[in-house]
Amino acid sequence: MIWFGAILLLLVAISGFAVVCTRDVTSQVIALSFYGLLMALTFFFFQAPDVALSQITVGAVALPLMVMLAISRMKFRKAHMPDSSSGEEHD
Repeated sequence: MIWFGAILLLLVAISGFAVVCTRDVTSQVIALSFYGLLMALTFFFFQAPDVALSQITVGAVALPLMVMLAISRMKFRKAHMPDSSSGEEHD
């Protein structure tokens, strides 16, 4: 049983490294969600089911969803901004 905990911690470390090293934003959010699920599984294994349920809600669902919504909002704003290369100043 101790091997399972060690493997979980190793997977958490690898997935955390994958989140940091990924360049594409969508892939990074998917890796972040996977990291959240692994953390929830780790919390559950180490006998903290209440923290695991919170981690599933926040780390695996809410945070990646908020990041994707913010990114799509920024892309939407960028696509609908007036062209500032014309030299006109806006108040």
